Amino acid sequence: MLKVLRIVLILTSLIALGYFGIQSYRHAKLYEQNTATIASHCDANGLAQGKLDKFTSVISFGFIKDETKEKLDRLKKEQTTNRVLGKTNLYYFMVTLIFLIIISLSCSPRAGTMTLAIASLISLIFGLITPILMVTIHKEVEHLGDVILSFESKGILGSISKLFESGEIAVAITILLFSVIVPLAKIVTLIFTIIFRDYRFSHHLVEFFRHIGKWSMIDVFVVATLLVYLTSNKGSVSHAEIEVGLYFFLAYVILSMVTTIKMKRVISPSSRQHALEMP
Repeated sequence: MLKVLRIVLILTSLIALGYFGIQSYRHAKLYEQNTATIASHCDANGLAQGKLDKFTSVISFGFIKDETKEKLDRLKKEQTTNRVLGKTNLYYFMVTLIFLIIISLSCSPRAGTMTLAIASLISLIFGLITPILMVTIHKEVEHLGDVILSFESKGILGSISKLFESGEIAVAITILLFSVIVPLAKIVTLIFTIIFRDYRFSHHLVEFFRHIGKWSMIDVFVVATLLVYLTSNKGSVSHAEIEVGLYFFLAYVILSMVTTIKMKRVISPSSRQHALEMP
C-alpha cells in the first residue's frame, strides 16, 4: 500500500512539475512580449508621439483621449501580472521539486534516481526554451526624456543561434555542447542505465555514464559563461533583468549533481557484476 501511494505521489508530482513549468514559461513569454511592446513605445518616435497625444488631450480639455498613455498603462498592468504569475509558478515548480527530492530519498536507489532523472530532464527543457535575461539600453534625450535605444530578451538556444550568426563559432559550439548536448546525453544515458541495469550490455552504459559524469562540473562553468556573455554589451546597459529560465537551468544543475550522487549506488560494483554474470 505504501509503495502504491509513493508511486502515485511521484507521478502526480512529476505531472505538477510539468504543469507549473509550462505555466511559468507561458507567462515568461507573455511578459517578454509585453516588455518588448512597451520598449517600442518608449523609443524616440514613440515618446514623441506620446507627447503629441498628451498635448492634444490637454488643449482639447480631455475630449480627445491620450490613447498612447492608456495603451501603455494597460500594457504595464499586463506586464506586471505576467511577471508575478511567471515567478509564482516558478515558486510552485521549485516547491514541487523539493518535494520530489524528499520522496526520492525514501525510495529504492533505482526508483529514486529515475524520479530525479525525469525531473532533471523537465528542468533542462524549460531552462533551454525559457528566456533567462532581458537587457535594455537607455539614454536621456533632451525634450523627450528617457529613451530606450534597444531591448533584447535572451535565452540559451536563442543566444547559441545568434553566436553562430555573428561568427563566434567557438563560443557557440562550447555552449551548445555543454548546455544542450552533454546534459541531454547524461540524462538519456542515466535513464537507460537504470532501465537496463540488469542486462549484460548495461556495463557499456555504466562505463559511458562514469566517463560523462567526470564532466558534471562543466554545467556550473556553463552557467557562469552564460551570465558573462549575456550581461556583456558594447553599449551602456542600464538595466538587465534575470528571468525564470535561468532558475530552471540552475535547478537542472543542482538536480544533475544530486542524481549523479544517487546513481553511484545504482551502478555499484556489485550491481555491475550481477549484470555481467547474467547469461
